[in-house]
Amino acid sequence: MSSCSTDVKENRNLDNLFSKEGVAAAAAQLPNGSGGGGRKRPLEEGNNGHAHSKYRPKKRKKVLGPILPKNALMQLNEIKPGLQYKILSQTGPVHAPVFVMTVEVNGQLFEGSGPTKKKAKLNAAEKALRSFVQFPNASEAHMAMGRTLSVHTDFTSDQADFPDMLFNAFETSIPADDPFYLASISNGSFKSFGIEYPLLPSHVPNLGQALLPLVPSPFISPTSGKNPVMILNELRPGLKYDFVSESGESHAKNFVMSVSVDAQSFQGSGRNKKLAKARAAQAALSALFNMQLDQAPSSQPIPREGLQLHLPQVLADAVSRLVVDKFSELTDNFSSPHSRRKVLAGVVMTTGTDVKDAEVICVSTGTKCINGEYMSDRGLALNDCHAEIVARRSLIRYLYSQLEHFLSNQEEKQQTSVFTRCENRQGFRLKGNVQFHLYISTSPCGDARIFSPHEAGMEDQGDRHPNRKARGQLRTKIESGEGTIPVRSTNTIQTWDGVLQGERLLTMSCSDKIARWNVVGLQGSLMSYFTEAIYFSSIILGSLYHADHLSRAMYQRITEIEDLPQSFNLNRPLLTGISNSEARQPGKAPNFSVNWTVGDQGLELINATTGKDDLGRPSRLCKHALYSRWMRLHCKLSSTLRIKTVRPSSYHDAKQAAVEYHSAKHALFRAFHKAGLGAWVKKPIEQDQFAPGT
Repeated sequence: MSSCSTDVKENRNLDNLFSKEGVAAAAAQLPNGSGGGGRKRPLEEGNNGHAHSKYRPKKRKKVLGPILPKNALMQLNEIKPGLQYKILSQTGPVHAPVFVMTVEVNGQLFEGSGPTKKKAKLNAAEKALRSFVQFPNASEAHMAMGRTLSVHTDFTSDQADFPDMLFNAFETSIPADDPFYLASISNGSFKSFGIEYPLLPSHVPNLGQALLPLVPSPFISPTSGKNPVMILNELRPGLKYDFVSESGESHAKNFVMSVSVDAQSFQGSGRNKKLAKARAAQAALSALFNMQLDQAPSSQPIPREGLQLHLPQVLADAVSRLVVDKFSELTDNFSSPHSRRKVLAGVVMTTGTDVKDAEVICVSTGTKCINGEYMSDRGLALNDCHAEIVARRSLIRYLYSQLEHFLSNQEEKQQTSVFTRCENRQGFRLKGNVQFHLYISTSPCGDARIFSPHEAGMEDQGDRHPNRKARGQLRTKIESGEGTIPVRSTNTIQTWDGVLQGERLLTMSCSDKIARWNVVGLQGSLMSYFTEAIYFSSIILGSLYHADHLSRAMYQRITEIEDLPQSFNLNRPLLTGISNSEARQPGKAPNFSVNWTVGDQGLELINATTGKDDLGRPSRLCKHALYSRWMRLHCKLSSTLRIKTVRPSSYHDAKQAAVEYHSAKHALFRAFHKAGLGAWVKKPIEQDQFAPGT
């Protein structure tokens, strides 16, 4: 049946419906069948019950029904009229048959399967349509198939992740001139959102292998679309969703649901089963049909420069789940008193394209810094116990162990090491496709967190905040407190005796430190004796993700950096939030930090005020412990070091000998100063002037 006849039938039905409703409404307003005021004289007969012969009944205006979007079959028929669909096979039992239909387009055969021939044809048409129509983004592609999916997701919200309307099974009428739906044009192109997109030439066999241009998509009202479960059910009817697990702390429950589609299993997580089910469906839509939720620009991931091995949202959700699950395992399903935390961080390593092979390298918590009077001049105390800073120290410890594995006499340990020798045999580098992903349960303190989460949507039209010129300022953490303050323009050098006398010890914010890692690398100055600079491939936030603010804090504010040594660059990692954002956790933060690195038996508990454990013992992550491991490796690798120097007499001398590293660091400081963002505050020099044996 044609779309025109469908519209007419729907309009006729609507007319009947409205006429019945009109009669019912009139009857309700006229008690006993008469008007409230009564009539002055009875109606005259002979004029169909009307008082005047000139009365002409008004023609009822037809109410236009919704203009339905065209499905893939209709779209393909408009582009390539007269295509022949052939049945290839019929399998399965009588009560649940599976039909396979084929269609030939541009000399290429496309197969589609379904429980009916009609649905099999539709599936074949979808595959054919996707193969040669070029769309600016994924949402445009499924628009062409007559399906809509739109959610204005706010990852920073403390409320439910999706608006309730997402799960309502209704659609609103779409006006005929709505630019949201793709319309074919006689010149052989598609037009959507007022932009014309040409069809690819017929000789391009598969667009799936080509890179699509990145065109920002406009917002679409959530009520104009369907939720992921509904869309997936249209594409693959009769799917069954299974409950997988329930985990998480009481304030942040996490449910996991799974669904099997085309012999593949997809999982989704959320703070209730409905959200988890929707995300499982979305995962299937993303992987099988390249359909994505439409997000506000501030909520969209920012891809990394260079090799992108994973779909951003799939990677982000997998990394988050791995870190939280590992923390749950280490704290007896969050029942241990050490599971109390405000911020959780961790590093996950991937060695290929499959996130199922990812490994959690380290996990940490914490939000406090050392009290000035507990500073150690022997490198035995942790100065900064913020979760992401501790996670990075844990990763460095892991890298030392991997270098030790490589130098081991055991062949198995050598093969499992993440390092390989550089071509010139001077130092080491990571093996190909080894990537490290930093997860933080909330945005790092400092510049990345200076915004109003529930007003973030307004900034998508441009940041008009009166204080916008102060964005990007370097900030410091405050001793014995939470939060940060902008650096002072003068007096950025701290003295040992001044701090002991009562001057507050200042520590650079986590936003600033991560920006520093994006220039000099996460490995630090000592590890640069052995390896090339190592950078995070992605930074994933569990809440308070805002693309503009995070990208500015991580690297945009220092894009004018100059004179970097050849082995360093400005790293631009993938930046993204997760689907199931963490709820805000009001209340006082615990005064301890925990850390675990792969290979450890359990968590190490550190008092954030003293930088040591409760018995006064130094942490396995302190400067002294890492320097001792460095000294052992330095002796073994003296002939293949990237930095040739005499054996240093102190920790400070060893760091200063890494000339290229310090050159990159000073280029970073100049970039901050040139941009008017302040000066880097340094710790008292005395804390680094210790020798290995002290």
